[in-house]
This record gives sequence, C-alpha cells and structure tokens, in this order.
Amino acid sequence: MINRHFTNNPGHCYKRLISTGITAFWIQCQIMRVLILVVLVSQFCSAQADKPKFNIPAPIPEHEDKFVRTAQMRIYSDAYFIEEEAGDVLGYELAIRQNNGSAVDALLYFYQGAPNNRGIQLSGRISGKKLSLAGNWVEHLIQYPSRKKIIETHFVRIDGMLTSTRFRGRIDIQGYDTEIVRLRRVDCIWLCKQ
Repeated sequence: MINRHFTNNPGHCYKRLISTGITAFWIQCQIMRVLILVVLVSQFCSAQADKPKFNIPAPIPEHEDKFVRTAQMRIYSDAYFIEEEAGDVLGYELAIRQNNGSAVDALLYFYQGAPNNRGIQLSGRISGKKLSLAGNWVEHLIQYPSRKKIIETHFVRIDGMLTSTRFRGRIDIQGYDTEIVRLRRVDCIWLCKQ
C-alpha cells in the first residue's frame, strides 16, 4: 500500500511521509550525510594546510662507519678543535646529496664540544646556487643528578648559497642562536679524520 502512494503523486508522497514520521528520519539522515561530508572536507583541508613545504627526508642509512654513510655526499665544514687533548670540537658540518632534479637530502653535524655521532636529517631544494633545507632534530638528553631521560625536538632550517667549494648562509636551530656560517668543502666529516 505504501508503494502505491509513493509512485502516484509526489505531493501526496510528501504528505504521506510527514504523516508517518519517515520525514524526520529522512531529514536526520540527510543532516548526518552533510555533517560527515563537512568533517571529511575540513580534515582534508587541514591536512593539506599542515603539510610541510619540504619533503620528509628519506632515511639516510645508519652505518657503523660514519665515513661510509657520507662517502657519496659533498661535505662542507667549519669544525675545529678547541682543546685537542680533551677532544672538544665546535662547529658545523653539512653533508649534501642531490637527488633527481632540485631535491636535496642532507645531514647536519652540530658540534658543541663532543663530536656528534649522528647527523640531523634534513631535506629541501636547490635552485641554481640557492640551497634551502629543513627538518626536525630530536635531541636525547640526560638530566642530572636524577639521570632522567629527556627528549627535545628542535626545528632546523638552513638557507644559503652553495658552490662547489663553499657554503655560505645561515643555520637556524629552534632553541639556539641563529648562526651565520661559512663552510668550506672537505673530503670527509670530522669523525672520519680521527
């Protein structure tokens, strides 16, 4: 009987839906569909807005021998001993690998006294001589005297001019002072010299 009413006259069908309470259910379904669509669109838009301008760097393989890890990369350095007997090293080293086109992966070695065994993975672009890199540095610290492990994340950004023999630019590490650096091309990272 209901099917006969639905197929005859659209106005009659609407009156019939109102009288049976189906309209309220149908309206609720339509509202839910619209709300779900709004949520999906807003999630997609916010995900697009949160995307970094740089690609997430492809992991540069870990290796026991740091020289092997950076052997196929161009290395620029200003690292130096401040006290040779103690082994304290200061400065920066930047190991760069250019991928297809303008994409670049890099390792930044940040020396603050003790040699840094692991580089900070960065990615970015090179356009002509202009190099832009960015990434996150996850620093593992131990708080004394409690020996509590602390993990801090710092955003790192590098911008400057790169030639075959030098890198001149600025290094911004969140939580540290911005450094204007002049790095010269070297054969290998500091740890390989030892």
